[in-house]
Amino acid sequence: MINETHRLDAEVRLRPVTAADAASLAGSMTRSRAYMRPWEPRRPDAFYTEEGQRQRLAGLLADREAGRAMAWVLADEEDRAIGGFNLNAIALGPFRSATLGYWVDVEYTGRGLATAAVRKICDLARDELRLHRVEAGTVTANTASQRVLTKCGFEQFGLAPRYLHIDGEWRDHRLFQRILHDGPLTGEPAAPGA
Repeated sequence: MINETHRLDAEVRLRPVTAADAASLAGSMTRSRAYMRPWEPRRPDAFYTEEGQRQRLAGLLADREAGRAMAWVLADEEDRAIGGFNLNAIALGPFRSATLGYWVDVEYTGRGLATAAVRKICDLARDELRLHRVEAGTVTANTASQRVLTKCGFEQFGLAPRYLHIDGEWRDHRLFQRILHDGPLTGEPAAPGA
């Protein structure tokens, strides 16, 4: 299991998510709901509650235990979750790939935290999970997220029409990938939830 904590700046750390993060995630997501609306699916009000986050985390942690996902939070000085970063759809074998998703609390944007976290997660994906590539997609108008990905070495490789249902409509997405290494398949990756 990837269980290390990494300091991103003087106040914020990147650490694996736990079930105990439900309440702070609910607060952060509620606070950031209007800000993230153009980039997120529409969700029921229950999603933004502690119980809604507890249910979401149960599924995410089960996926981690099964080796299908790895999830982190940004944690502030009081260890409250103020952002989320996930590697989903982890595939091993000859593909060795995952899909990256992330968000940062509205009160912490513009500080370079997403860039620092994505860089660190790519290092962990390469060194711990032994992945070859990481993929990410953004709504075409999400230039801030596209800048993060570009700064972290991702390259756009496609445009997916009507890719995801975001903010009430099927939205086109720019698809990015970062090749983490071109070396041989050696060793078994550390299981995300082992």
